[in-house]
Amino acid sequence: MNVETGMESLTSACEDDCDCTPDPALLADFKHAIHVLGGKWKLEILFALMNGSVRFGALRRSIGGIIQHMLTTQLRELEQAGLVSRTAFAEKPLRVEYELTDAAYGLLPAFKEILSWSKLYGGANLAVTHET
Repeated sequence: MNVETGMESLTSACEDDCDCTPDPALLADFKHAIHVLGGKWKLEILFALMNGSVRFGALRRSIGGIIQHMLTTQLRELEQAGLVSRTAFAEKPLRVEYELTDAAYGLLPAFKEILSWSKLYGGANLAVTHET
């Protein structure tokens, strides 16, 4: 059975006379970005913070299925990466809010593109095979 995926034209130029290895510097930058953003919850956390600062409890409730320990761990990693800032208010009880940094707001165009992609190809559309 011969199945064409549409990807053949993208790889046919890389045969004998072409160096198709990715630029090592670009690959390193990409790997760094994936490492910073990777994980089951980080993108959801960043997305939940796109509308402004949120208290820890409200953030946890807005992300279904995440446990407190995991949220704390992911927030610390995002804070270390410079994507989230944490503000603790000297009140009783202690109030802690999280918000995105300017660096994280730089991801907004990428989030918009992901949403556009999801609307176009997401859900059931990914499972459908297209015949030409």
